[in-house]
Amino acid sequence: MKQLSNVELVLLQIIAESKQTSGYEINKLIEKRGYREWAKIGTTSIYAGLQKLKEKRLIQSESPTDKFGKGPLPVKFAITENGKQLLRIEIIDCLSSTRERDNRFDLGIAALPLIHKEEAIEALKKRDEFLRETSLHIRGQYEAQGGEKLPLHVWALFLHPISLIETELQFIAELISKLEGGATR
Repeated sequence: MKQLSNVELVLLQIIAESKQTSGYEINKLIEKRGYREWAKIGTTSIYAGLQKLKEKRLIQSESPTDKFGKGPLPVKFAITENGKQLLRIEIIDCLSSTRERDNRFDLGIAALPLIHKEEAIEALKKRDEFLRETSLHIRGQYEAQGGEKLPLHVWALFLHPISLIETELQFIAELISKLEGGATR
């Protein structure tokens, strides 16, 4: 599905979480959470992303009237109803169908508080099923091409994603367990 870029997804998530925030505050939060490293979000892309979200009518901007200190008044951004609906769809999509080793899954995890617990659990169960099918497919190719008899580098190319998938399946099971036991919404 992916109607939003990773940058737009992060920005929309932060705006939804904060209710109303400025580009400067978003930049600081991205820095604090470490998004800059693993989601590849620079300062310039934040402001370009905010502009795109405004053009798509997923956020709206307001200029405050109270002036404190020096410099221009910071523009504050708030999510629109369309933005909330699309964000919910994108979060569920990130949690349920992204490939293994995809940072959109991490973006979905970061946005868990913005969807209902039941939606998160259902999406994670779909991801579990998707990853199991992917693992079976890779294992089938591995066996069809010679399995253990393959040259080391080919063997490693098959078994590396399988081991990552197995680890992610364990993580998903633990996350579902925690969601079922309490935690978010």
